[in-house]
Amino acid sequence: MTPAGSGLRRTLGLGDAVVVGLGSMIGAGVFVALAPAARAAGSALLLALAVAAVVAYCNAMSSARLAARYPASGGTYVYGRERLGEFWGYLAGWAFVVGKTASCAAMALTVGAYVWPEQAHAVAVAAVLALTAVNYGGIQKSAWLTRVVVALVLAVLASVVVVSLGSGRADAGRLDIGLSGGVGGVLQAAGLLFFAFAGYARVATLGEEVRDPQRTIPRAIPLALGLTLAVYGCVAVAVLSVLGPAGLGQATAPLADAVRAAGVPALAPVVRMGAAVAALGSLLALILGVSRTTLAMARDRHLPRVLAAVHPRFQVPHRAELAVGAVVAVLAATVDVRGAIGFSSFGVLVYYAVANASAWTLDPSRVSRVVPALGLVGCVLLAFSLPALSVVVGVSVLAVGVVAYGVRGQQVPR
Repeated sequence: MTPAGSGLRRTLGLGDAVVVGLGSMIGAGVFVALAPAARAAGSALLLALAVAAVVAYCNAMSSARLAARYPASGGTYVYGRERLGEFWGYLAGWAFVVGKTASCAAMALTVGAYVWPEQAHAVAVAAVLALTAVNYGGIQKSAWLTRVVVALVLAVLASVVVVSLGSGRADAGRLDIGLSGGVGGVLQAAGLLFFAFAGYARVATLGEEVRDPQRTIPRAIPLALGLTLAVYGCVAVAVLSVLGPAGLGQATAPLADAVRAAGVPALAPVVRMGAAVAALGSLLALILGVSRTTLAMARDRHLPRVLAAVHPRFQVPHRAELAVGAVVAVLAATVDVRGAIGFSSFGVLVYYAVANASAWTLDPSRVSRVVPALGLVGCVLLAFSLPALSVVVGVSVLAVGVVAYGVRGQQVPR
């Protein structure tokens, strides 16, 4: 329950909520995830994208139904707690906070690698501090900056699609779907691509700051997901038509390589800057989501209670935001966690598995349970189809959380 006087202000309308979802999804993932996915799936990359989209759709529908019922900060942490019990809510929150904190540092380092490779760590820390300051100033400032980021990134992606498909190098024959990577390759690629879709839940995580959440959230989540799928589909088709599955799998910067192969190398630096801006957008949304889940867990004393404070003027969880920003800044300054993307995908899939299991309990009818059942099975299947190291690290992180919960030794007060 939200303590009296500690709630957040509802300022986000439908447009703001959709933009936050787009800013979370149309980020650095589209610039980097296509290459490893192509290596895993080969010619079946588009099939893998479709599988990831179906699982994401099921998760989105489950999250939307739950968010309308429980419009509070914390997302699946709250849903799992209310529908399945304290432990499952805690496990979802733990997977999200730990995994996404690592993702924050990874996105910050991605910004640094694109903007100034020789000083990537310094740029990463500066990006974290700047975006933490923006978030501290209120959710509307964050939403405004997200609009700018989304507009710039969409413009860059549109230029990649137009240049690639309009070039003489585009060949529709490269889009033929086969199973060169096998079923396992398709599932692994879908798990990697799922990371790029995962941001739609940011709308639900911010549920306490959305106006008329029972109507707004169920509309915003599928709308943001649908727009993102359309963008990703266009980009994947364009890049595949120029580079082919093998060339895409070997690319280090797939979109920049595509415009070079299309005969417009002058556009490559613009694409790189677009990737940096996209990473900034992802980082902004990640800090928002982690801080709100931290707030919810602190309210229930799973994290230090001091982090549950809400700023009286800006109406943001300012201590949670500062704590998240500080941890991410330290990680970005000291270690290279860009390899955390795989383990973050595992954590996110566990998080959504809990969301689907929670949605299953909302309505006993068979028809209403089809979507959450499909989503739950899809999440588990994709999670354990990820590269072995990602699975091992992910299971280990969850085990640490379970031990911490056990050591705590008591139920969290409702």
